[in-house]
Amino acid sequence: MTLHPHRRDILRTTRSAPETHALGRSLARHLRPGDTLCLYGELGVGKTTFIQGLAEGLGVTDLVTSPSFTLIHEHPGAITLYHVDLYRLSAADLSDIGIEELIGCEAVVAIEWAERLPPHLRRDALEMEIGFEEDDDQARRIRFHARCQRGVQILFGLTEKLDVGPRA
Repeated sequence: MTLHPHRRDILRTTRSAPETHALGRSLARHLRPGDTLCLYGELGVGKTTFIQGLAEGLGVTDLVTSPSFTLIHEHPGAITLYHVDLYRLSAADLSDIGIEELIGCEAVVAIEWAERLPPHLRRDALEMEIGFEEDDDQARRIRFHARCQRGVQILFGLTEKLDVGPRA
């Protein structure tokens, strides 16, 4: 089953941290400079694990850790990755870190705790919500939502590559 070229959501379940990492690596193959990924999910759910896979897929070779205290990590690779963590920031603090300049730059930008971004900065992003499965503490339920046509293209490519279509 494949994703319809105009569908805006897919749902996946990963059963382990390595599967979550692998899904990030698979998504990276469909990203290009200028793409933004907004991540949502509670502490410890696996957002950084996913981004580690994403970084690997983008050709990043340095260690990817959560940027909770430094806020933004730049990771050079075949495509540069900016890994942003907004957990400790309020909306008023965002202008101080230059987040608007990152959105749409010549890199992939992955933003954890993206609900802290003003809506206009999320307008062209691919959104990813990750949560715990109720019956399995190793499993994660991951929902991708495309907010724009570019996001639809990314999801279409991802589901074609995985040949899984939307599934839970």
